[in-house]
Amino acid sequence: MKYPENQEQLNDLGGAFEAAPDQEYDGDQIQVLEGLEAVRKRPGMYIGSTGPRGLHHLVYEIVDNAIDEALAGACDTIVVRILPGNIIYVSDNGRGIPVGVQHKTGLPAVTVVFTILHAGGKFGGGSYKVSGGLHGVGASVVNALSEWLEVEVVHEGQLYYQRFERGHAVTELENRGPAPEGRTRGSVVVFKADPEIFKETTTYSYETLQTRLREQAFLNAGVNIQLIDERPLKDRDPEEQDTEETVSNTYCYAGGISQFVEYLNEKKAAETVHPEIIRFGAEAADGNSTAEIAMQYTDSYNELILSFANNIHTTDGGTHEDGFKRSLTRVMNDYARKYNILKETDKNLSGEDVREGLTCVISVKVKEAQFEGQTKAKLGNTEITSLVNSLVTEKMMTFLEENPATARAIFDKALTASRAREAARKARELARRKTALESNSLPGKLADCQSRDPEETEIYIVEGDSAGGSAKGGRDRKFQAILPLWGKMLNVEKARLDKVYGNEKLMPVVTALGTGIGEDFDIAKLRYGKVIIMADADVDGSHIRTLLLTFFFRYMRPLVEQGHVYLAQPPLFRITKGRRHYYAYSDPERDRIMAELGSGYDVQRYKGLGEMDSDQLWETTMDPAVRTMRRVEVEDAVEADKVFTVLMGDKVEPRRDFIVENAQKANWDV
Repeated sequence: MKYPENQEQLNDLGGAFEAAPDQEYDGDQIQVLEGLEAVRKRPGMYIGSTGPRGLHHLVYEIVDNAIDEALAGACDTIVVRILPGNIIYVSDNGRGIPVGVQHKTGLPAVTVVFTILHAGGKFGGGSYKVSGGLHGVGASVVNALSEWLEVEVVHEGQLYYQRFERGHAVTELENRGPAPEGRTRGSVVVFKADPEIFKETTTYSYETLQTRLREQAFLNAGVNIQLIDERPLKDRDPEEQDTEETVSNTYCYAGGISQFVEYLNEKKAAETVHPEIIRFGAEAADGNSTAEIAMQYTDSYNELILSFANNIHTTDGGTHEDGFKRSLTRVMNDYARKYNILKETDKNLSGEDVREGLTCVISVKVKEAQFEGQTKAKLGNTEITSLVNSLVTEKMMTFLEENPATARAIFDKALTASRAREAARKARELARRKTALESNSLPGKLADCQSRDPEETEIYIVEGDSAGGSAKGGRDRKFQAILPLWGKMLNVEKARLDKVYGNEKLMPVVTALGTGIGEDFDIAKLRYGKVIIMADADVDGSHIRTLLLTFFFRYMRPLVEQGHVYLAQPPLFRITKGRRHYYAYSDPERDRIMAELGSGYDVQRYKGLGEMDSDQLWETTMDPAVRTMRRVEVEDAVEADKVFTVLMGDKVEPRRDFIVENAQKANWDV
């Protein structure tokens, strides 16, 4: 195992090594972290990261506790406020965190909840039948990672208060007398994220919180959730500083997940195949779990399935989502055979066929939820599979039989998808045979690198042969490969998979990366650790970037989700004075440089990458020591799906509305 050479490498490894092998290592070197020290030492283990995602996760943990009160039938109103200084305030009208003494520790229960890991009302005792916070670490983790945290609880008409700093109680639990008028029950938690932990940013995105809270309102029909931004504009996310001084939204949906599906399809600007929402639910015989499903087919070629367990978005799916997919495929084929939609000689419809264009929300509630990791990305309860399976088998078959017109519309779409899939299979096999017959399986225009280690290799996908020539001349051949593309490529948002295979613009990319696409995609076969899109800094270049990103998102999504895709940032200007050259990547940067130089300079505006010679391209855009790149990430799969559908789909009006709505936020210098 390779040991880190410096502190930066040690941090990258999560601190796995405390000493080099030649240093003394005995019992005294074993560290025992007391209380919440472990959380501050390894925050990523509890909240995923210390970047923006982890920062927002703090809010989710506190809100999830309030949602648990709603699940217990004890809360119907939750308020989240972003206060000046990016301080978070969360209140609910639930039963309030207990304030009595917890006899095992001798401390007030509210103190225990915020200072001891794995402490809470979710490990037994009947306080919560269903909960999203089963690990019992949410409140204490938020406390540990906050510069300070204050909690107020109303209990039997009295207001109780306690303050903590970086996980430690700095006051005793205080009884401050009668609660203010109008506050008869509930809890308030106010905290400020610790900048010592969240070094990248402590600024919250209103839109990010809005998405999560809206989601919770859909999943908990009738619960009123309010989000208020009270920050001055200077304290807000730079992309949200054009909003009003105070922003407030309230979410409450009596229709629950049925309205969620309607909302998703409206945002995607997709035409529905059938007008009604298909919705059904069931409870397990032992009463320990429930499942609810709402779904609707659209004319899109892409599926969107969102699964939740105890109101937690399981982004990596799990047993509930797997059970739904398998049972839906089986039911659809059984119905098609029963009513002669599929003939004896026809092959069964695949899972991809029956889910094409499907928008679906799956919500399960489990008494003892088994999540993988504190961030709860995947559900592991095996018993939920049988509940979902029996629910879909019975209810979906009944729906199809009682609604033959809707069934016919759904199957027409599935059969069309099946024919396209068969055409794609033939095109894929043809492409494979063609590759096998060629002496060199890699694209002819690819200038490959010498290294075969994906940990260090990178491929530049470059717009045009001219820019490709400059890139080939300026690259480091050891680890940088260059693949020039020419002309506009296929917009995969408007085409099925069969149109992708054989496409002369896209297939060279697929072949060079080595992963395959769609159901054949295998991230383990990726030949380059970084896939860098390098296009001109103009409208055509932006279009090419968008087309490639659409392709990656739809057919190679793990490539994006695992952080392999980057956007190169070439300069817009070259300012020359005497023998010295300066590069500017935006109009303001150009103006600043010119002001500093005073006079006697020349300014060159690069119209394209091809105008740079090899040395210039290397020193500005390709040299790892000085270059700037943007890594493409998917923070919100729902929002990403919507944006790609709106921008790259067939509907003109939603695209125009999106552009008008977001025009002021655009960075025209990039």
